[in-house]
Amino acid sequence: MLSLSRAFAALLPALLFALPAFAQEAEAKVDTGDTAWMLTSTALVLLMTIPGLALFYAGMVRKKNVLATMMQSFAICAIITVVWIVAGYSLAFGEGGAYIGDLSKLLLSGVAENWDKPFTLGSGDSAVPFTIPETVFLTFQMTFAIITPALITGAFADRMKFSAMVIFSVLWSLLVYAPIAHWVWHPNGWLFGLGALDFAGGTVVHINAGVAGLVAALVLGKRVGLGSDNMSPYNLAFAVIGASLLWVGWFGFNAGSAGAAGGRAGMAMLVTQAAAAAAALSWLFAEWMIKGKPSVLGAISGAVAGLVAITPAAGFVLPGPALVIGIAGGLAGFWGATALKHWCGYDDSLDAFGVHGVCGIVGALLTGVFAYGPLSASTSTPEGYPGSFDQFLLQVYAVVATLIFTAVATWILLKIVDVIVGLRVTEEEEREGLDVSLHGERMG
Repeated sequence: MLSLSRAFAALLPALLFALPAFAQEAEAKVDTGDTAWMLTSTALVLLMTIPGLALFYAGMVRKKNVLATMMQSFAICAIITVVWIVAGYSLAFGEGGAYIGDLSKLLLSGVAENWDKPFTLGSGDSAVPFTIPETVFLTFQMTFAIITPALITGAFADRMKFSAMVIFSVLWSLLVYAPIAHWVWHPNGWLFGLGALDFAGGTVVHINAGVAGLVAALVLGKRVGLGSDNMSPYNLAFAVIGASLLWVGWFGFNAGSAGAAGGRAGMAMLVTQAAAAAAALSWLFAEWMIKGKPSVLGAISGAVAGLVAITPAAGFVLPGPALVIGIAGGLAGFWGATALKHWCGYDDSLDAFGVHGVCGIVGALLTGVFAYGPLSASTSTPEGYPGSFDQFLLQVYAVVATLIFTAVATWILLKIVDVIVGLRVTEEEEREGLDVSLHGERMG
Protein backbone atom coordinates (compact mmCIF):
# COMPACT_ATOMS: atom_id res chain seq x y z
CA MET A 1 0.00 0.00 0.00
CA LEU A 2 2.85 2.34 0.86
CA SER A 3 4.49 1.71 -2.49
CA LEU A 4 1.26 2.58 -4.26
CA SER A 5 1.04 5.85 -2.30
CA ARG A 6 4.61 6.70 -3.21
CA ALA A 7 3.95 5.89 -6.87
CA PHE A 8 0.87 8.13 -6.88
CA ALA A 9 2.84 10.93 -5.22
CA ALA A 10 5.50 10.62 -7.87
CA LEU A 11 2.94 10.76 -10.66
CA LEU A 12 0.95 13.64 -9.16
CA PRO A 13 3.16 16.46 -10.53
CA ALA A 14 3.03 14.96 -14.01
CA LEU A 15 -0.74 14.71 -13.83
CA LEU A 16 -1.03 18.32 -12.67
CA PHE A 17 1.22 19.51 -15.48
CA ALA A 18 -0.89 17.51 -17.94
CA LEU A 19 -4.16 19.18 -16.88
CA PRO A 20 -3.58 22.35 -18.94
CA ALA A 21 -2.91 20.18 -21.97
CA PHE A 22 -6.13 18.29 -21.38
CA ALA A 23 -7.97 21.60 -20.98
CA GLN A 24 -6.50 22.90 -24.22
CA GLU A 25 -7.55 19.72 -25.99
CA ALA A 26 -11.08 20.17 -24.67
CA GLU A 27 -11.15 23.80 -25.79
CA ALA A 28 -10.05 22.76 -29.26
CA LYS A 29 -13.24 20.78 -29.88
CA VAL A 30 -16.06 22.39 -31.78
CA ASP A 31 -19.43 22.87 -30.11
CA THR A 32 -21.81 20.55 -31.94
CA GLY A 33 -24.91 22.52 -30.94
CA ASP A 34 -23.49 25.80 -32.22
CA THR A 35 -22.28 24.10 -35.38
CA ALA A 36 -25.67 22.51 -36.03
CA TRP A 37 -27.38 25.89 -35.69
CA MET A 38 -24.90 27.58 -38.01
CA LEU A 39 -25.28 24.83 -40.62
CA THR A 40 -29.05 25.36 -40.46
CA SER A 41 -28.65 29.13 -40.67
CA THR A 42 -26.41 28.80 -43.71
CA ALA A 43 -29.06 26.77 -45.51
CA LEU A 44 -31.72 29.34 -44.53
CA VAL A 45 -29.71 32.26 -45.91
CA LEU A 46 -29.05 30.41 -49.17
CA LEU A 47 -32.80 29.79 -49.35
CA MET A 48 -33.26 33.56 -49.32
CA THR A 49 -31.57 33.90 -52.71
CA ILE A 50 -32.66 30.66 -54.37
CA PRO A 51 -35.57 30.41 -54.56
CA GLY A 52 -36.65 33.30 -52.27
CA LEU A 53 -35.30 36.41 -53.98
CA ALA A 54 -35.56 34.78 -57.42
CA LEU A 55 -39.31 34.29 -56.96
CA PHE A 56 -39.83 37.64 -55.23
CA TYR A 57 -38.23 39.60 -58.06
CA ALA A 58 -39.63 37.39 -60.85
CA GLY A 59 -43.15 37.90 -59.59
CA MET A 60 -42.85 41.66 -59.96
CA VAL A 61 -41.59 41.89 -63.55
CA ARG A 62 -43.51 41.41 -66.79
CA LYS A 63 -44.04 37.93 -68.21
CA LYS A 64 -41.40 38.40 -70.90
CA ASN A 65 -38.66 38.91 -68.28
CA VAL A 66 -39.57 36.33 -65.62
CA LEU A 67 -37.00 33.68 -66.59
CA ALA A 68 -34.22 36.23 -67.12
CA THR A 69 -34.90 37.73 -63.68
CA MET A 70 -34.79 34.33 -61.97
CA MET A 71 -31.66 33.48 -63.96
CA GLN A 72 -29.86 36.47 -62.47
CA SER A 73 -30.30 35.22 -58.89
CA PHE A 74 -29.48 31.63 -59.83
CA ALA A 75 -26.38 32.56 -61.83
CA ILE A 76 -25.10 34.91 -59.13
CA CYS A 77 -25.41 32.08 -56.60
CA ALA A 78 -23.05 29.96 -58.70
CA ILE A 79 -20.70 32.77 -59.71
CA ILE A 80 -20.15 34.24 -56.25
CA THR A 81 -19.66 30.80 -54.72
CA VAL A 82 -16.59 30.34 -56.92
CA VAL A 83 -15.42 33.94 -56.46
CA TRP A 84 -15.74 33.62 -52.67
CA ILE A 85 -13.69 30.43 -52.57
CA VAL A 86 -10.98 31.76 -54.88
CA ALA A 87 -10.41 35.20 -53.35
CA GLY A 88 -13.51 36.82 -51.86
CA TYR A 89 -13.29 35.22 -48.44
CA SER A 90 -9.60 36.05 -48.18
CA LEU A 91 -10.17 39.71 -49.08
CA ALA A 92 -13.06 40.01 -46.63
CA PHE A 93 -11.77 37.97 -43.68
CA GLY A 94 -8.03 37.64 -44.20
CA GLU A 95 -5.94 39.51 -41.62
CA GLY A 96 -4.97 42.34 -43.96
CA GLY A 97 -5.22 45.84 -42.53
CA ALA A 98 -7.92 48.34 -41.69
CA TYR A 99 -9.48 48.54 -45.15
CA ILE A 100 -9.22 45.13 -46.81
CA GLY A 101 -8.04 41.61 -46.05
CA ASP A 102 -5.17 39.90 -47.82
CA LEU A 103 -4.50 36.84 -49.97
CA SER A 104 -3.43 34.57 -47.12
CA LYS A 105 -6.61 32.52 -47.57
CA LEU A 106 -6.52 32.47 -51.35
CA LEU A 107 -8.32 29.32 -52.52
CA LEU A 108 -9.07 28.77 -48.80
CA SER A 109 -5.41 28.16 -48.03
CA GLY A 110 -4.98 26.72 -44.52
CA VAL A 111 -8.69 26.25 -43.90
CA ALA A 112 -9.05 22.58 -44.82
CA GLU A 113 -6.31 21.47 -42.45
CA ASN A 114 -8.32 22.71 -39.46
CA TRP A 115 -11.66 21.36 -40.61
CA ASP A 116 -12.53 19.85 -37.21
CA LYS A 117 -11.33 22.67 -34.93
CA PRO A 118 -12.90 25.95 -33.81
CA PHE A 119 -11.20 29.07 -35.08
CA THR A 120 -10.48 32.62 -34.03
CA LEU A 121 -11.08 35.62 -36.27
CA GLY A 122 -8.32 38.18 -35.94
CA SER A 123 -5.52 38.17 -33.41
CA GLY A 124 -4.42 39.92 -30.24
CA ASP A 125 -6.78 41.70 -27.87
CA SER A 126 -9.45 42.27 -30.51
CA ALA A 127 -9.63 38.63 -31.66
CA VAL A 128 -13.08 37.05 -31.80
CA PRO A 129 -13.19 33.32 -30.90
CA PHE A 130 -15.77 30.99 -32.42
CA THR A 131 -16.93 27.53 -31.35
CA ILE A 132 -17.58 26.40 -34.93
CA PRO A 133 -15.17 25.29 -37.67
CA GLU A 134 -13.95 27.90 -40.10
CA THR A 135 -15.50 25.90 -42.96
CA VAL A 136 -18.95 26.59 -41.50
CA PHE A 137 -18.19 30.26 -40.85
CA LEU A 138 -16.92 30.91 -44.36
CA THR A 139 -19.87 29.10 -45.97
CA PHE A 140 -22.30 31.11 -43.84
CA GLN A 141 -20.57 34.31 -44.92
CA MET A 142 -20.59 33.08 -48.52
CA THR A 143 -24.40 33.15 -48.50
CA PHE A 144 -24.26 36.84 -47.53
CA ALA A 145 -21.82 37.52 -50.35
CA ILE A 146 -24.25 35.77 -52.71
CA ILE A 147 -27.44 37.61 -51.82
CA THR A 148 -25.92 41.11 -51.80
CA PRO A 149 -25.20 41.44 -55.57
CA ALA A 150 -28.43 39.51 -56.24
CA LEU A 151 -30.34 42.28 -54.45
CA ILE A 152 -28.80 44.86 -56.80
CA THR A 153 -30.38 43.20 -59.83
CA GLY A 154 -33.80 44.47 -58.74
CA ALA A 155 -32.75 48.02 -59.56
CA PHE A 156 -31.84 47.31 -63.20
CA ALA A 157 -34.41 44.60 -63.91
CA ASP A 158 -35.59 44.33 -67.55
CA ARG A 159 -32.62 46.06 -69.20
CA MET A 160 -29.06 44.87 -68.37
CA LYS A 161 -27.14 42.41 -70.53
CA PHE A 162 -26.50 39.06 -68.92
CA SER A 163 -22.80 39.26 -69.81
CA ALA A 164 -22.56 42.68 -68.18
CA MET A 165 -24.32 41.41 -65.07
CA VAL A 166 -21.84 38.53 -64.77
CA ILE A 167 -18.72 40.70 -65.08
CA PHE A 168 -20.13 43.43 -62.83
CA SER A 169 -21.10 40.93 -60.11
CA VAL A 170 -17.60 39.44 -60.01
CA LEU A 171 -15.84 42.81 -59.87
CA TRP A 172 -18.31 44.31 -57.40
CA SER A 173 -18.09 41.33 -55.05
CA LEU A 174 -14.30 41.54 -54.89
CA LEU A 175 -13.81 45.31 -54.94
CA VAL A 176 -16.86 46.64 -53.09
CA TYR A 177 -18.50 43.92 -51.01
CA ALA A 178 -15.30 42.32 -49.65
CA PRO A 179 -13.70 45.59 -48.44
CA ILE A 180 -16.86 46.76 -46.65
CA ALA A 181 -17.33 43.35 -45.04
CA HIS A 182 -13.74 43.63 -43.80
CA TRP A 183 -14.31 47.17 -42.46
CA VAL A 184 -17.34 46.13 -40.46
CA TRP A 185 -16.92 42.49 -39.41
CA HIS A 186 -13.20 41.78 -39.16
CA PRO A 187 -11.50 42.81 -35.90
CA ASN A 188 -8.86 44.62 -37.96
CA GLY A 189 -11.49 46.61 -39.87
CA TRP A 190 -11.55 50.33 -39.18
CA LEU A 191 -15.32 50.53 -38.56
CA PHE A 192 -15.15 47.49 -36.30
CA GLY A 193 -12.36 49.17 -34.37
CA LEU A 194 -14.35 52.38 -33.99
CA GLY A 195 -17.26 50.43 -32.48
CA ALA A 196 -19.84 50.88 -35.24
CA LEU A 197 -22.58 48.26 -34.89
CA ASP A 198 -23.88 46.12 -37.73
CA PHE A 199 -25.10 42.79 -36.46
CA ALA A 200 -26.12 41.10 -39.71
CA GLY A 201 -25.55 43.43 -42.64
CA GLY A 202 -27.29 46.81 -42.48
CA THR A 203 -24.25 48.48 -44.04
CA VAL A 204 -22.48 45.48 -45.56
CA VAL A 205 -25.53 44.04 -47.34
CA HIS A 206 -28.49 46.40 -47.53
CA ILE A 207 -27.08 49.91 -47.77
CA ASN A 208 -24.31 48.52 -49.95
CA ALA A 209 -26.71 46.79 -52.35
CA GLY A 210 -29.28 49.60 -52.27
CA VAL A 211 -26.83 52.35 -53.14
CA ALA A 212 -25.21 50.19 -55.84
CA GLY A 213 -28.67 49.57 -57.24
CA LEU A 214 -29.47 53.27 -57.33
CA VAL A 215 -26.22 54.03 -59.16
CA ALA A 216 -26.91 51.23 -61.64
CA ALA A 217 -30.43 52.52 -62.28
CA LEU A 218 -29.08 56.00 -62.94
CA VAL A 219 -26.27 54.82 -65.21
CA LEU A 220 -28.49 52.50 -67.28
CA GLY A 221 -31.42 54.91 -67.51
CA LYS A 222 -35.13 54.20 -67.49
CA ARG A 223 -36.86 51.17 -68.97
CA VAL A 224 -38.29 51.53 -72.46
CA GLY A 225 -41.97 52.37 -72.21
CA LEU A 226 -41.93 53.46 -68.57
CA GLY A 227 -44.90 55.73 -68.05
CA SER A 228 -46.68 54.58 -71.21
CA ASP A 229 -46.54 50.77 -71.31
CA ASN A 230 -48.24 48.47 -68.83
CA MET A 231 -45.57 47.56 -66.27
CA SER A 232 -47.86 45.54 -64.01
CA PRO A 233 -46.31 42.51 -62.25
CA TYR A 234 -46.83 39.24 -64.10
CA ASN A 235 -47.52 36.99 -61.12
CA LEU A 236 -47.84 38.39 -57.61
CA ALA A 237 -48.31 34.86 -56.29
CA PHE A 238 -44.63 34.26 -57.15
CA ALA A 239 -43.74 37.42 -55.25
CA VAL A 240 -45.75 36.37 -52.18
CA ILE A 241 -44.04 32.96 -52.11
CA GLY A 242 -40.66 34.64 -52.56
CA ALA A 243 -41.31 37.17 -49.79
CA SER A 244 -42.45 34.37 -47.48
CA LEU A 245 -39.25 32.44 -48.14
CA LEU A 246 -37.27 35.61 -47.46
CA TRP A 247 -39.08 36.08 -44.15
CA VAL A 248 -38.36 32.51 -43.02
CA GLY A 249 -34.79 32.58 -44.32
CA TRP A 250 -34.14 35.84 -42.49
CA PHE A 251 -34.08 33.94 -39.19
CA GLY A 252 -30.87 32.35 -40.42
CA PHE A 253 -29.65 35.72 -41.65
CA ASN A 254 -30.14 37.50 -38.32
CA ALA A 255 -30.20 34.83 -35.61
CA GLY A 256 -27.40 32.97 -37.39
CA SER A 257 -25.23 36.07 -37.17
CA ALA A 258 -24.91 35.40 -33.45
CA GLY A 259 -22.41 32.72 -34.48
CA ALA A 260 -23.75 30.32 -31.87
CA ALA A 261 -26.97 28.82 -30.52
CA GLY A 262 -27.54 30.98 -27.44
CA GLY A 263 -29.41 33.85 -25.89
CA ARG A 264 -28.31 36.40 -28.47
CA ALA A 265 -29.55 34.18 -31.30
CA GLY A 266 -32.88 33.81 -29.52
CA MET A 267 -33.23 37.55 -29.06
CA ALA A 268 -32.26 38.19 -32.68
CA MET A 269 -34.92 35.75 -33.85
CA LEU A 270 -37.61 37.35 -31.68
CA VAL A 271 -36.89 40.92 -32.74
CA THR A 272 -36.68 39.88 -36.40
CA GLN A 273 -40.22 38.51 -36.27
CA ALA A 274 -41.48 41.55 -34.36
CA ALA A 275 -39.99 44.08 -36.78
CA ALA A 276 -41.17 42.24 -39.90
CA ALA A 277 -44.73 42.10 -38.61
CA ALA A 278 -44.77 45.73 -37.50
CA ALA A 279 -43.37 46.91 -40.83
CA ALA A 280 -45.83 44.88 -42.89
CA LEU A 281 -48.67 46.52 -40.97
CA SER A 282 -47.25 50.06 -41.09
CA TRP A 283 -46.71 49.91 -44.89
CA LEU A 284 -50.12 48.31 -45.38
CA PHE A 285 -52.00 50.90 -43.32
CA ALA A 286 -50.07 53.80 -44.85
CA GLU A 287 -51.00 52.58 -48.31
CA TRP A 288 -54.59 51.98 -47.22
CA MET A 289 -54.90 55.56 -45.96
CA ILE A 290 -53.23 57.18 -48.97
CA LYS A 291 -54.41 54.99 -51.85
CA GLY A 292 -57.66 53.69 -50.44
CA LYS A 293 -56.82 49.98 -50.63
CA PRO A 294 -54.24 47.74 -48.93
CA SER A 295 -52.37 45.83 -51.63
CA VAL A 296 -50.74 42.42 -51.58
CA LEU A 297 -47.57 43.94 -53.02
CA GLY A 298 -47.57 46.55 -50.27
CA ALA A 299 -47.92 43.97 -47.50
CA ILE A 300 -45.04 41.80 -48.70
CA SER A 301 -42.86 44.82 -49.47
CA GLY A 302 -43.52 46.12 -45.96
CA ALA A 303 -42.42 42.85 -44.39
CA VAL A 304 -39.16 42.92 -46.37
CA ALA A 305 -38.64 46.57 -45.37
CA GLY A 306 -38.95 45.65 -41.71
CA LEU A 307 -36.57 42.72 -42.09
CA VAL A 308 -34.03 45.05 -43.70
CA ALA A 309 -34.42 47.68 -40.98
CA ILE A 310 -33.94 45.26 -38.09
CA THR A 311 -30.92 43.51 -39.64
CA PRO A 312 -28.17 45.81 -38.27
CA ALA A 313 -29.87 45.96 -34.86
CA ALA A 314 -31.05 42.36 -34.47
CA GLY A 315 -28.50 41.23 -31.90
CA PHE A 316 -28.36 44.55 -30.06
CA VAL A 317 -31.96 45.58 -29.26
CA LEU A 318 -34.92 44.38 -27.21
CA PRO A 319 -38.43 43.56 -28.55
CA GLY A 320 -40.04 46.94 -27.76
CA PRO A 321 -37.53 48.96 -29.79
CA ALA A 322 -37.73 46.29 -32.50
CA LEU A 323 -41.40 47.16 -32.99
CA VAL A 324 -40.45 50.83 -33.33
CA ILE A 325 -37.72 49.98 -35.84
CA GLY A 326 -40.18 47.85 -37.78
CA ILE A 327 -42.80 50.59 -37.95
CA ALA A 328 -40.17 53.12 -39.02
CA GLY A 329 -38.83 50.71 -41.62
CA GLY A 330 -42.25 50.07 -43.10
CA LEU A 331 -43.04 53.77 -43.39
CA ALA A 332 -39.57 54.58 -44.75
CA GLY A 333 -39.81 51.81 -47.32
CA PHE A 334 -43.24 52.98 -48.47
CA TRP A 335 -41.87 56.50 -48.88
CA GLY A 336 -38.72 55.29 -50.63
CA ALA A 337 -40.62 53.08 -53.07
CA THR A 338 -43.26 55.68 -53.94
CA ALA A 339 -42.71 59.38 -53.17
CA LEU A 340 -38.89 59.45 -53.27
CA LYS A 341 -38.68 57.60 -56.56
CA HIS A 342 -41.37 59.81 -58.07
CA TRP A 343 -39.79 63.04 -56.87
CA CYS A 344 -36.30 62.15 -58.06
CA GLY A 345 -37.39 60.56 -61.33
CA TYR A 346 -35.07 57.53 -61.35
CA ASP A 347 -36.21 54.05 -62.43
CA ASP A 348 -35.38 51.65 -59.61
CA SER A 349 -37.38 48.83 -61.19
CA LEU A 350 -38.09 46.68 -58.12
CA ASP A 351 -37.18 49.23 -55.43
CA ALA A 352 -33.76 47.88 -54.47
CA PHE A 353 -32.77 51.31 -53.18
CA GLY A 354 -36.23 52.29 -51.98
CA VAL A 355 -36.43 49.26 -49.68
CA HIS A 356 -32.90 48.01 -49.03
CA GLY A 357 -31.04 51.31 -49.23
CA VAL A 358 -33.53 53.53 -47.40
CA CYS A 359 -34.54 50.96 -44.76
CA GLY A 360 -30.93 49.87 -44.28
CA ILE A 361 -30.03 53.47 -43.45
CA VAL A 362 -32.98 53.80 -41.07
CA GLY A 363 -32.10 50.56 -39.31
CA ALA A 364 -28.41 51.38 -39.01
CA LEU A 365 -29.14 54.78 -37.46
CA LEU A 366 -31.83 53.47 -35.09
CA THR A 367 -29.36 50.83 -33.92
CA GLY A 368 -27.43 53.70 -32.35
CA VAL A 369 -30.61 54.98 -30.72
CA PHE A 370 -31.84 51.70 -29.26
CA ALA A 371 -28.72 49.54 -28.74
CA TYR A 372 -29.01 47.86 -25.35
CA GLY A 373 -25.69 48.02 -23.51
CA PRO A 374 -25.50 44.41 -22.22
CA LEU A 375 -26.24 43.15 -25.75
CA SER A 376 -24.37 45.68 -27.86
CA ALA A 377 -20.87 44.82 -26.67
CA SER A 378 -19.81 48.34 -27.62
CA THR A 379 -17.73 50.70 -25.51
CA SER A 380 -20.10 53.48 -26.58
CA THR A 381 -23.05 51.83 -24.81
CA PRO A 382 -21.48 49.78 -22.00
CA GLU A 383 -24.49 49.91 -19.67
CA GLY A 384 -26.77 52.62 -20.96
CA TYR A 385 -30.18 52.02 -22.46
CA PRO A 386 -31.41 53.04 -24.87
CA GLY A 387 -28.34 53.71 -26.98
CA SER A 388 -26.12 56.71 -26.67
CA PHE A 389 -25.34 59.83 -28.67
CA ASP A 390 -21.77 58.62 -29.25
CA GLN A 391 -23.06 55.35 -30.69
CA PHE A 392 -25.50 57.20 -32.91
CA LEU A 393 -22.66 59.32 -34.31
CA LEU A 394 -20.66 56.17 -35.01
CA GLN A 395 -23.63 54.77 -36.90
CA VAL A 396 -23.90 57.97 -38.95
CA TYR A 397 -20.20 57.75 -39.73
CA ALA A 398 -20.50 54.12 -40.88
CA VAL A 399 -23.53 54.89 -43.05
CA VAL A 400 -21.90 57.88 -44.75
CA ALA A 401 -18.66 55.98 -45.37
CA THR A 402 -20.56 53.10 -46.96
CA LEU A 403 -22.70 55.44 -49.08
CA ILE A 404 -19.72 57.32 -50.51
CA PHE A 405 -17.47 54.33 -51.14
CA THR A 406 -20.21 52.18 -52.68
CA ALA A 407 -21.53 54.95 -54.91
CA VAL A 408 -18.14 55.92 -56.31
CA ALA A 409 -16.78 52.38 -56.69
CA THR A 410 -20.00 51.09 -58.28
CA TRP A 411 -20.07 53.93 -60.81
CA ILE A 412 -16.47 53.23 -61.81
CA LEU A 413 -17.09 49.49 -62.19
CA LEU A 414 -20.22 50.05 -64.29
CA LYS A 415 -18.27 52.34 -66.62
CA ILE A 416 -15.54 49.72 -66.96
CA VAL A 417 -18.06 47.00 -67.77
CA ASP A 418 -19.75 49.30 -70.27
CA VAL A 419 -16.45 49.66 -72.12
CA ILE A 420 -15.81 45.89 -72.07
CA VAL A 421 -19.19 44.47 -73.18
CA GLY A 422 -21.76 47.26 -72.95
CA LEU A 423 -24.28 47.46 -70.14
CA ARG A 424 -27.69 47.61 -71.74
CA VAL A 425 -29.59 45.48 -74.22
CA THR A 426 -30.87 47.15 -77.38
CA GLU A 427 -34.32 48.72 -77.46
CA GLU A 428 -35.51 45.93 -79.75
CA GLU A 429 -34.26 43.25 -77.33
CA GLU A 430 -35.85 45.04 -74.41
CA ARG A 431 -39.21 45.22 -76.14
CA GLU A 432 -39.02 41.56 -77.14
CA GLY A 433 -38.18 40.60 -73.57
CA LEU A 434 -34.97 39.33 -71.99
CA ASP A 435 -36.20 35.74 -71.73
CA VAL A 436 -36.07 35.34 -75.50
CA SER A 437 -33.42 37.90 -76.46
CA LEU A 438 -30.84 36.79 -73.86
CA HIS A 439 -31.69 33.15 -73.14
CA GLY A 440 -33.78 31.93 -76.08
CA GLU A 441 -36.58 30.75 -73.81
CA ARG A 442 -40.01 31.94 -72.76
CA MET A 443 -42.65 31.23 -70.16
CA GLY A 444 -45.33 28.80 -71.30
